[in-house]
Amino acid sequence: QVQVIESGGGLVQAGGSLRLSCAASGRTSSTLAMGWFRQIPEKEREFVSAINWSGGRTDYTDSVKGRFTISRDNAKNTAYLEMNSLKPEDTAVYYCAARPWQISTVPSEYVTWGQGTQVTVSS
Repeated sequence: QVQVIESGGGLVQAGGSLRLSCAASGRTSSTLAMGWFRQIPEKEREFVSAINWSGGRTDYTDSVKGRFTISRDNAKNTAYLEMNSLKPEDTAVYYCAARPWQISTVPSEYVTWGQGTQVTVSS
């Protein structure tokens, strides 16, 4: 069974940077698309970015385009989300999720979720 574990959240000032990591375990981890979502209290989980199994295709929500970069290292079974020029509105719990092969922006299409990591951007 595949599991994913996020790390790298924290507190940063506006304009700063953070890198989130998502480590996948399990024998099929190299065939997984990885997605990043975020959620604030009383709001639905929001798609942020995703990368397909090979790293050849990526997608971003409009609000993070040009600031966030998703990547993966299949040798390490790890996906990354590099977040630059952070804004207070990026504050949320960030979740990593996995699904077979191709990316999706829909949370319900992901089969495995991490526990989440808090990102707080101060103004």
